[in-house]
Amino acid sequence: MLWQILAALVVLIHFAFIVFVLFGGILTMWWRWLPWVHLPAVLWAAALEFGGWICPLTPLENRLLQAGGDAGYAGGFLEHYALPVIYPQGLTPEIQMVLGFVVVFFTLATYGFVWWRKASGI
Repeated sequence: MLWQILAALVVLIHFAFIVFVLFGGILTMWWRWLPWVHLPAVLWAAALEFGGWICPLTPLENRLLQAGGDAGYAGGFLEHYALPVIYPQGLTPEIQMVLGFVVVFFTLATYGFVWWRKASGI
């Protein structure tokens, strides 16, 4: 039971990291120091996608699941949790490139919006 709880905790951390990468730039409107944490997280996420690599949290989660008696799963976090919903055929290198560009574009757009808002005094 403990291993399943730890695996679930890793999944939650993994999901929180993805949400932070996508939406953390918005939080910079309130916390000026946050880009020092957010931008390295974005670079890491984009590098994983562009490189076709698997996040280190995925093998950790699989090890915890296996230690608890479950089978674990093949592939990456997105392949296992998000892609069955979004892309039923599975993750391809082309889709990973698109995801990497989405991360970069969304971050640039978010920071642009935050900069524009601060510059215009809104």
